[in-house]
Amino acid sequence: MKVTGYRSLTTGHDWGRLIGDANGVMPEQRTDVHVLILETDSGLEGVGLGAHGDVDRVFGAIEGEDPRAVSALYDRMIDRVFKTGHAGAAFGAIGAIDMALWDLKAKAADEPLWRTLGGRDRFVQGYASGLDIALDDDALVRLYERFAERGFSSAKLKGGRDLEHDLRRLTALRDVLRRNSAQPALMFDANESWNRSQAVRFISALEQVVDLTWVEEPVRRWDAAGLASVRQSIRAGVATGENLTGLEQYRPLLDADAIDIVQVGNVWGITHFLRVAAVAHSRDLPVSPVAYHTNPLAHAAVAVPNHLAFEVQDLSAPIGLDVDQEFQDGGIVLGDEPGLGIRVDEKQINAARAVDPPAATTGPHVRPSRAGLRLVPDSQRDGDRIGAAGERMVHQ
Repeated sequence: MKVTGYRSLTTGHDWGRLIGDANGVMPEQRTDVHVLILETDSGLEGVGLGAHGDVDRVFGAIEGEDPRAVSALYDRMIDRVFKTGHAGAAFGAIGAIDMALWDLKAKAADEPLWRTLGGRDRFVQGYASGLDIALDDDALVRLYERFAERGFSSAKLKGGRDLEHDLRRLTALRDVLRRNSAQPALMFDANESWNRSQAVRFISALEQVVDLTWVEEPVRRWDAAGLASVRQSIRAGVATGENLTGLEQYRPLLDADAIDIVQVGNVWGITHFLRVAAVAHSRDLPVSPVAYHTNPLAHAAVAVPNHLAFEVQDLSAPIGLDVDQEFQDGGIVLGDEPGLGIRVDEKQINAARAVDPPAATTGPHVRPSRAGLRLVPDSQRDGDRIGAAGERMVHQ
């Protein structure tokens, strides 16, 4: 079996709500989902997800190769961009291809990827995470009630701009989850919006009222000294890693003893996750994947000894993608379809495909000009505005 080509598709996910974080809110309830399909001379096709605009830079490393040699092909792709570097868009393309290669490897063995990777249990412990900063309090409760109905007893709240607002929402979230646990796990995500002093002040105030399991990305992802300083000053654990594009980027954080929960982004692929998990395990640290559509890393999570909990952002799949997994008992139950268990309906995707939007100027993927530079919470400074684009957030 040889890799012969690829197809690139763009579909959408209808969240039924606006999503965002402390850096901004997406302008629409529907967001793009990028799908990569690897073609082979045997007729089998592999599916990978995530933005892959640099695919042509690395595809030559796998073209004509047997996709079952996936670990070696991963290193060939990394080597292909040796001088220019593999971070950013290149790493996204490598991750999407790697995902599709693993999908092909498991399909060739006619078994689900979680079995190919050596998993024993198809259940993946999870936590709810609604990307919820744009929701008013009532909508927040309704969203997490849906997660609670599926057995979730842990959840992560987006915040970091208004202390009183976040405290109110954390206590509401705790009350919802208490139907499943007397002591639900509460996580808080600031998405790199603070400096270290702001982080300690804000988290310390939160911890006077609620017990936080971890605080995610309190400062910039590469700030080993800052993360270590925050970690030493609060009770909650510190989690980070979803935006690190390469195994080597974890080294200074681990050497500085700066993190408690090692995170990995789904979009960076299976091989990257397995390697990060092994490095974290050598330090006796847990690993926790940060979600993406169809939750592909869930197959790898059951195959590592130090998986803690998998972020679940929504209970539905993107348009044109049918995924062999269920959400129950507070996690993901993987199915038996070969590979990642993702079926792609290209006709449905093409029928629903929209014209590519212009590059975003605001939103959760664009860092605000005043991030980390605020003297007072934004609600005191300029009412209930939450971003440069003027998205509104209800304060009650």
